[in-house]
Amino acid sequence: MNIIIVGAGEVGRHMAESLSREAHSIVVIESNAVLAHELEQSLDAKVVHGDGTSITVLLEAEVGNCDLFLALTSDNTVNMMTASMATKLEAGKVICRVHPGLQREEWLFDYRGHFGIDHIFSSERLSAIELAKFIRNPDSLVVEEVARGKIELQQVRVCDTSDAIGKMLMQLKAPERTRVAAVSRGGEHFVPTARTTIEAGDVVTIFGEPRSLKDLADRLQKKDKKDEIRVVIFGGGEYGFSLAQMLESWNCKVRILEKDPAVAEELTNRLSNTTVINTDGTVLAELEEERVGQADFFVATSTSDEDNVMTCLQAHNLGTKNCLTLIHRADYANAISASGRHFGMIAAVSPREASRRDIEKFITTDQYHTVKKLSAGEVIETTVNSGSIVAGKMVGEVDWPEGCILVAKMRGIHADVPGPDDVLDSGDVVYAMVSPKVRKKFLKLVR
Repeated sequence: MNIIIVGAGEVGRHMAESLSREAHSIVVIESNAVLAHELEQSLDAKVVHGDGTSITVLLEAEVGNCDLFLALTSDNTVNMMTASMATKLEAGKVICRVHPGLQREEWLFDYRGHFGIDHIFSSERLSAIELAKFIRNPDSLVVEEVARGKIELQQVRVCDTSDAIGKMLMQLKAPERTRVAAVSRGGEHFVPTARTTIEAGDVVTIFGEPRSLKDLADRLQKKDKKDEIRVVIFGGGEYGFSLAQMLESWNCKVRILEKDPAVAEELTNRLSNTTVINTDGTVLAELEEERVGQADFFVATSTSDEDNVMTCLQAHNLGTKNCLTLIHRADYANAISASGRHFGMIAAVSPREASRRDIEKFITTDQYHTVKKLSAGEVIETTVNSGSIVAGKMVGEVDWPEGCILVAKMRGIHADVPGPDDVLDSGDVVYAMVSPKVRKKFLKLVR
């Protein structure tokens, strides 16, 4: 693919290095002369020194011929402007990195539609999502987001005492707008039908709005309601704030340790169900005083990798059951994830790597992209074309091929799991779990 990257900072450089190793044709636009020169020496890519919002620079990079345009600077305005210009100049797919505050406002304003951008993401929010998965769903085998986070995918193992055992899916009486979309049983993996029977030990993939999905997951795993999960977050920056905001509406008792009094005060005003403590979390005595050892999870989200690792080690020594850490260097994060359990760290999340995984699904020339690959098939995202077989029809009126299940539908900024009476309009973005043998049949219906 021909790929243009604007901005070679923390995320942009990581993407450029990763993609240049995969035989793609890469052009990097970087405004910093020193960094641009350094990239020319180290990357197998064309480097253009200039302003990504300059029409001259974009034309020099041949934006009209690119398949994928990535606006990855740390500046919202630059990214939104250059992404919008790339769309007008007929770039292929256009991806834009934004501050998480802007992404949180998407329910108020459709930035993506207004600027003609295919996908908007924030590194901070993606990292917070990764960290939150371990806390909110510790017993789930896999947790992913689809449809801009409105719909969640979970993989759970059916407990041998679940009341779902022996029931066909049509008899399950699952929460409204949830789906069982894949089943793994022994060595067999398949997309179920309404007559598929749930068995003990099945690993099932379920979709739905997170709260409804939790009820279904708890039922399949036969989990009783637990006491509040005690979470301590070290660092009240954007990563810590995003994580606390995600957790405080769940069954979590959240505390943030923040050294800067001004930041601590701002967090207190912005978070409604989180305790903010103005203290230095790197000091062992402060951790002892705050009884960090009694927490179920200690999560380090500061900007310093060293401080994050050391505070996790201290929390573990004090008795914290599970420690999670943010590590900005992807190679360090991989090393800690592989070996960190010996030191109480169950996972390390890299913002660079979280961003790479999010972008990677768009690296395709197909008219769809793969959101998640599973043993039974893949979750794919595509758009309903005007004139397609399904356009204007209710979901229940369509003869969907066996081995295909619709798991989400987006219209503008609104998303849900579609029901049989929901109408599919042209322009709707649909997500489906499909087995390999029916992918073409599914796409023929919607494209």
